[in-house]
Amino acid sequence: MGKRAYPLARVYGLLEPGPVLLLTTTRKGRDNVMPLSWHTMMEFEPPLVGCVVSGRDFSFEALRATRQCVLNIPTRDLAAQVVGCGNTSGRRVDKFKRFGLTPVPATLVVAPLIAECYASLECRVADTRWVNRYNFFVLEVLKAWRDPACKNPLTLHHRGRGSFMVAGETLKLRSKMK
Repeated sequence: MGKRAYPLARVYGLLEPGPVLLLTTTRKGRDNVMPLSWHTMMEFEPPLVGCVVSGRDFSFEALRATRQCVLNIPTRDLAAQVVGCGNTSGRRVDKFKRFGLTPVPATLVVAPLIAECYASLECRVADTRWVNRYNFFVLEVLKAWRDPACKNPLTLHHRGRGSFMVAGETLKLRSKMK
């Protein structure tokens, strides 16, 4: 067997489940955006998404207080902005201005969509039972937006420590799911 022990602090890079998201919040009239890669689908209808937001992040308090956000899905062409947002605190910087992102009003929540992202999900916090213990929010998607012109989105997938994979080849296999 050619396997070797692997550091536990890096396991998340092996299990990362989906594309990096840009989570937007608004609190007291101030918009913020942060990259989010620790999330998982929990249910299909209504769509429920579980996510971990560090209690140290500026977005944590906004999400906990307002109980709403938008999950925006960027593509490879926004990689520099994604990393820049992750390396900057919203406490001190307007990330929309700094990184050239365009806020677009949502229809059901106060947090904005990001125009440059190929898809956006307006969400409300549906369950907070795991927030105090694990910083884990359960979000219900209330409205979904997708750019129909983006046929094959090349999404970013965080592998840890500044390393990303880009979605590429699509495999079509027979499935009974609708």
